[in-house]
Amino acid sequence: MGWISKITSRRRGEKVNGHEGWIHINKRNVVVFATAIAIVVAAALSESCHNRGQAADGNTLPQSGENSNASNTNSNTANPTVDLTPSQLNSIKVGPVGTYQFPIERETVGNISFADELSVQVFPAYQGTIIKAFVELGAHVEKDQPLYTIKSPDLIQAESALIGAAATFELTSKELERVKGLPGIAQRELEQAISDQQTADGALKAARDAVRVFGKTDAEIDQMITYRKIDPALVVHSPVSGKITWYNAPPGLLVQPGSTPAPYTVANLSVKWMLANVIESDIALLHLGEPVQVKVMAYPNRVFRAKISKIYPAVDPNTHRCTIRSEIEDPKDELRPGMLANFVIRVEGPTVGIAIPANGVVREPDGTMTAWVTTDRHHFEQRIIKTGLRRDDRVQILDGLRRGELVATDGAVFLSSMLSAPPTE
Repeated sequence: MGWISKITSRRRGEKVNGHEGWIHINKRNVVVFATAIAIVVAAALSESCHNRGQAADGNTLPQSGENSNASNTNSNTANPTVDLTPSQLNSIKVGPVGTYQFPIERETVGNISFADELSVQVFPAYQGTIIKAFVELGAHVEKDQPLYTIKSPDLIQAESALIGAAATFELTSKELERVKGLPGIAQRELEQAISDQQTADGALKAARDAVRVFGKTDAEIDQMITYRKIDPALVVHSPVSGKITWYNAPPGLLVQPGSTPAPYTVANLSVKWMLANVIESDIALLHLGEPVQVKVMAYPNRVFRAKISKIYPAVDPNTHRCTIRSEIEDPKDELRPGMLANFVIRVEGPTVGIAIPANGVVREPDGTMTAWVTTDRHHFEQRIIKTGLRRDDRVQILDGLRRGELVATDGAVFLSSMLSAPPTE
């Protein structure tokens, strides 16, 4: 504003532009004039900044280096688009959005177990020491097949009583025959002989029953009586048919009824238990008899089918989960107790919804799910979708797509990668 100060500093009578004259300027006129000039300058600066802003946004100024083969995000639409060349179309597959039945299921992890109801620990009926074991771990046995023998003091005592009772019966029988053959025998003496023989007969029958309890047959009992020789070996038989799943029967081991572990455990392995732990919020959805699908790592391509047989009444206070039990037929004994299993429990009937193949869904870096829609199989538009259930490589679409629309069913990741790919020269 130096020129303003020069004007105001001139005195009256000075020449202006070579002419004499009077210039009448006061301070008020100077302020008004300066304000007008400032408004004009500000308007010019505002216009200049507006023009530069449009160029920076790319709405009016062209950008260099754009990809001429596959166009990226279109600034005039809300969704990014991609145009593919004929060679690029070979990398994807296109199909319509269809419908699919999605069962309402719950998944959880559990393990395989023996069926406790079909697994029996084989204890001896009496205390004793093991003499000999007949079968080994893993062997298949039939019901009533001998497993092992023990030397039982109780059996020895019973057999000793049997031999004594047999000898007494033989003696009293001979005495009765002798008394009957005596001439003029007193009636009282005869009755006494008869009573002794009957008493001995009763004692012998009781002794035979006592030995029979230990599993001895009548033929074996008769042999003991004939040869006056006891048999101390008590044979323990298998109560069921199945497989030996536990074995601890070395000779000389002292065993007694109910003292764990039992020398043998026999289990029917044609049926297995599958135990799973479900969260307590799902308990109300589970019912006896509902189907269960089971997969184990040993057979990744197979599905074992079972049904819920029991829902345990207690909930673990630490994990807040409840144990459920399912039974499955396993005639080939392919499942092993302790195997980790993945359980899928169908809790409701299936629901029908629109769906596309899983390869048509892309999880973007920000976590959103997208799919690519086309109308001409050349121009593709990216859409944000909301997914639901997943079954047999199909993904339920809750929002973002309509039935019948054409989408990329395979190669959607390829289309998404084109958006982030650097432009070609």
